[in-house]
Amino acid sequence: MGKGEITRQQILDHAVALASRVGLDGLTIGGLADDLKMSKSGLYAHFQSKEALQLKTLEEGAAKFIETVVKPAIKAPRGEPRLRALFENWCQWPKQSSLQGGCLFVQAAAEFDDFAGPVKDRLVALQKDWLDVLVGAARIAVNEGYFHADADAEQFAYELYGIMLMYHHSARLLGDPKAEQRARTAFETLLTSYRPSQ
Repeated sequence: MGKGEITRQQILDHAVALASRVGLDGLTIGGLADDLKMSKSGLYAHFQSKEALQLKTLEEGAAKFIETVVKPAIKAPRGEPRLRALFENWCQWPKQSSLQGGCLFVQAAAEFDDFAGPVKDRLVALQKDWLDVLVGAARIAVNEGYFHADADAEQFAYELYGIMLMYHHSARLLGDPKAEQRARTAFETLLTSYRPSQ
């Protein structure tokens, strides 16, 4: 990796962390330049526009999410163990990725849900990809006998995502010290409801 690529990677790492605090819409070339103590023209050479910066930041955030959450979980045995690994890694990913403002994607979703354009389109595609991962993992849990045979994998993914959104909301906005424990309790209840009857 050349010096220019290293610099660009450092910029994107910082952009992801900053966007988790100020929001993707609050991320500007000028603001990022000030935060990095770099010239605005130097950053402009890398990104050319605010929209390009936002898109590259989303891509970098997605790459970090895959490295932190998905890839380690794939090493877990198929079925419920893999779902547990996905849940654990998902809970820890903002801390593991030094995102002081919490989940970049939750932040961006709140900002862009009512807007049209390339940034929202990419965010939607990334979120659908993540839901597909969860649905796939739930289907494997059905095939491996961890979940009952007629379990709705899409519903499982929906409910799990709901738990994680509430966890983020409760921990970040409400400051609930029991947020993580409540999320874990909800996850265990969800798993139990999908297991075969004894």
